[in-house]
Amino acid sequence: METGSFIELGFQKGKEYYGFTGNIARLNSGRAAIYHALRLTGCKKIHLPYYQCDTVRDFLARKGCEIGYYRIDSAFNPSELNAGDGEAVLIVNYFGVMSSSRMATLAAKYKNVIIDNSQAFFAPPAENTYSVYSARKFIGVPDGAYVIGKEAQKYTVEYEQGFSSDTSLFLLQRIEYGCEGKAYGQRTLNEKRIDSEDIKLMSKLTRTILDGADYEFIKNKRKENFEYAAKIFEDVNRIDPMVYYDRTCVPMVYPLLCEDENLLPKLIENKHFQGHWWSYLLKEMPEDSFEYYISKYIIPVTIDQRYGKEELNFIRSLVR
Repeated sequence: METGSFIELGFQKGKEYYGFTGNIARLNSGRAAIYHALRLTGCKKIHLPYYQCDTVRDFLARKGCEIGYYRIDSAFNPSELNAGDGEAVLIVNYFGVMSSSRMATLAAKYKNVIIDNSQAFFAPPAENTYSVYSARKFIGVPDGAYVIGKEAQKYTVEYEQGFSSDTSLFLLQRIEYGCEGKAYGQRTLNEKRIDSEDIKLMSKLTRTILDGADYEFIKNKRKENFEYAAKIFEDVNRIDPMVYYDRTCVPMVYPLLCEDENLLPKLIENKHFQGHWWSYLLKEMPEDSFEYYISKYIIPVTIDQRYGKEELNFIRSLVR
């Protein structure tokens, strides 16, 4: 036991959102969590949507997993998905706007379901599935993920302890320097670490931060911002993010689809630092596919707990 010496950063304790959840595995990244969930299903093959971050497929391929792919239609429903009894299916809660009942309905159609709640940190775990969560998309942590489901702790004794403090300086620099320059450079180093890392246990630093976060404030502020965004962007958005939205949803972003290739550069020029998700699909998918269309035009508008109506109104003025 260490005592004395200098005082470290202080955090509240006992607030971890999934701290009292049974059957939970705490890991280092969302992609690693999906791999762990696949191990838990006992399946060797997993079906992924094409509209998904390439880091997930790359990690699974690196681990020797067999991968199949499926399309989604304009209502974000799985299409052309034919999974065998001994094969797993990953279903994504896109943008965090898919209600618990919708996800349960989709999951009921398949066996060995893994729900990717990386964009829906507060979504309740669905029964008879493995639910995966990514912490850093909702809370200021360098990494961290959860898997929740039957015997989720299985295999975790095989994993090394993760460490994240060596590449977490960007979290402090963001406060003093903003997100450009030094902070962005340090964040890039953290991303490279995660990209090169094998599956590991959640770092002590990440869990300490998660144990002190104000989750009720985060939930309420995100919902408030999302619902306000839905009102002010309704007349220009080519998709309706409210179709599956209900009280169980705490979105990651507001998905704004405008068929204007000049909009994103304009937003970035005015320091709204977001980008099209998964643009690699523009090289891999047919131009007439839904995946191509949304990869090209959807802009994920920031609606997190740092912001409010003033920032959203400013973004709306740029869109106008």
